[in-house]
Amino acid sequence: MSADLSTDRADAVDPPAPRWLDHDEMHTWRAWLLSSMLLGERLDRELTRGTGISTAYYEILVQLSEAPDRSLRMSTLAERCLSSRSRLSHAVSRLQERGWIRREVCPEDGRGQFAVLTDEGFAALAAAAPLHVESVRTHLLDQLSPAQQAALQDVGDTLIAHLGGPAVEAFPSV
Repeated sequence: MSADLSTDRADAVDPPAPRWLDHDEMHTWRAWLLSSMLLGERLDRELTRGTGISTAYYEILVQLSEAPDRSLRMSTLAERCLSSRSRLSHAVSRLQERGWIRREVCPEDGRGQFAVLTDEGFAALAAAAPLHVESVRTHLLDQLSPAQQAALQDVGDTLIAHLGGPAVEAFPSV
């Protein structure tokens, strides 16, 4: 049997050699990664400190606020928030405790659930939005020239399309 394995292994195609990053590519990668992490951390810290709402919870509230009847099936909400269903379910439970979301059984099949943004949840989102938008403006948009903003938008759209994410145009403007 070992002879068969060595023969099979000898006939196997070697994987392609890694395409190592050159100096400029490494700099590009690390600058993008570090800046994305720092920006996300800063936005989350400011939003949480100023409103008591984490960016993860804020995104759930935003998605529901933009949906028809402020309601989305839980599985759809998880996809839109790039979250696992279990993580989303936990977050929705926390937002339910605050009275910002309620769950409703799906009338079509009785198995699925909808997350519905309450008036209290919408009010919390409306109160948090100015702080969040100012943070995005201060820490991202104000730091970039209009040409850099256009380039960043193009890069983002290109990567979203490559990675199979939802088109940004699918989201209403805030």
